Amino acid sequence: MWQYEKKLQYPIKIKKPNAKLAQVIASQYGGPDGELAASLRYLSQRFAMPYPELKGLLTDIGTEELAHLEMVGSIIYQLTKDLSIEEIKKSGFDTYFVDHTTGIYPASAAGVPFTAAYIQSKGDVITDLHENLAAEQKARTTYDNILRLCDDPDVRDAIKFLRQREVVHYQRFGEGLRLAQDRLNEKNFYSFNPSFDK
Repeated sequence: MWQYEKKLQYPIKIKKPNAKLAQVIASQYGGPDGELAASLRYLSQRFAMPYPELKGLLTDIGTEELAHLEMVGSIIYQLTKDLSIEEIKKSGFDTYFVDHTTGIYPASAAGVPFTAAYIQSKGDVITDLHENLAAEQKARTTYDNILRLCDDPDVRDAIKFLRQREVVHYQRFGEGLRLAQDRLNEKNFYSFNPSFDK
């Protein structure tokens, strides 16, 4: 059970609409390395996690990713809410607008709708933690790319915060991997499984 605090984890106050930028940032909402995929991945993996500390880690980070999804949705909404029809046409936002107006829809920057194929939940401690380490780095790279394309200080500020949280999550999953490797017995350790030699 979660308690929802009715405020964003980090304030979003964007003054200038920018549909082109919203289309790029959309990947962190519903793209392959975005916040929706991350939250679903971690909250799904926690059920099969045998160690309470790591189950807690997955729950904590998965929940925080939901907060990041809320932030990214707020960024996209604020970048598009006051657009004129002329701005929508000029920016190339018209194809999105036709289907969703300015509603927030989970899709990548290329317009590919979110799919559960973006998430992995294998039920193997080592496999899932390595997946999560890679996922956090892919999300960080996506935020790096957004920062390269963005010159709006209001947007950059929030994106930098989100990028930093990816780095922290990567570090926590690294700590979790070390904990898991210390606890696994030799019959379950990923690089040596004597039961396969019989």
